[in-house]
Amino acid sequence: MSPEYAMKGHFSVKSDVYSFGIILLEIVTGRKNSGYCHDKYPDAINFAGHVWNLWREGKVLDIVDPSLGELYPVNEVVRCIQIALSCVQDYATDRPTMSAVVFMLGNYDAAVTSPRQPAFLLQRTYDAGNPSTSTEGVKSMNDVTCTSVEAR
Repeated sequence: MSPEYAMKGHFSVKSDVYSFGIILLEIVTGRKNSGYCHDKYPDAINFAGHVWNLWREGKVLDIVDPSLGELYPVNEVVRCIQIALSCVQDYATDRPTMSAVVFMLGNYDAAVTSPRQPAFLLQRTYDAGNPSTSTEGVKSMNDVTCTSVEAR
């Protein structure tokens, strides 16, 4: 479910792009988005965040489905992950259109932009300067507005 729909009830064609990106990540990794385990991967709150962290660290091949062994073209898998990450970007306006996704998947010469941070990514923060007073905290990059409606 796209973040804009989950948080604000806004649905658009970019919501479908988000869902497609999650499905593409599930195919490449052999894991389910709903089966993400925060205890096993504490650096991110969700599946896309975990893949994003590995992407930034240059370890993206660590999440490829192990049942594939080494029987896959590395450059194609990396490209699929890059396309998937571009589909799950936080802001719907940053996500490609579905036709652009199909074009990128079908044409190896098509340029793929560098993905930005996915939605619902949480990061742990530490005060490295003073370990005795360091506190571990979780900070969300998303905003939530709660509105209470009262009758007149």
